[in-house]
Amino acid sequence: MTSVLPAWTTLPRDFYQHHPTVVAPALLNKILVRDDGRAGRIVEVEAYAGDQDPAAHSFKGMTARTATMFGEAGHLYVYFNYGMHWGANAVCGEVGQGWGVLLRALAPLAGLDRIRAARPAIRRDRDLASGPGRLSQAMGITGALDGADLVTDDRGIRIVSDGTAPCSAPVIGPRIGISRAQEFPWRWHVPDDANVSVRPRRKVGG
Repeated sequence: MTSVLPAWTTLPRDFYQHHPTVVAPALLNKILVRDDGRAGRIVEVEAYAGDQDPAAHSFKGMTARTATMFGEAGHLYVYFNYGMHWGANAVCGEVGQGWGVLLRALAPLAGLDRIRAARPAIRRDRDLASGPGRLSQAMGITGALDGADLVTDDRGIRIVSDGTAPCSAPVIGPRIGISRAQEFPWRWHVPDDANVSVRPRRKVGG
């Protein structure tokens, strides 16, 4: 008997060709997919806006580390943080702007055995991908995926829609773990989702 594949549609390039404060909330409820069957719904994100944003890695211009951020929208910018874990960002805007959206948390959807195997010390599924480092570990994201094209399924990673409606009333608040531009309300998450890393104080939306 032939199995039925999910009706997932890869997000097109023009989805990402906007300011990260537009792309970030639009990514909520989309799905990050690996070619080994792992998949998780995006439930928490943060926007970073190049030279407009002192907290962005790209604020002072392009370096070897941040080159991917200044490239074509729809690619994955992966960086090593605090010498401990990888962070994954969807590149946004136009070439040269250095914009991106940090993927902060996923709700695991598929390939749970593989996700759990990647996070063997975790007892609760809600903690498997709740935070940038956990998300990257759960989904097998390392520096080898820096620059991967999310639109063409390059290196076995993409972001798709399964038809789930966008989050109409996301929670918004300050970004986490930064020392500059802390006043920017550029973090969004799906309300009441158990997989979110930390819940901020304010809610917006209708």
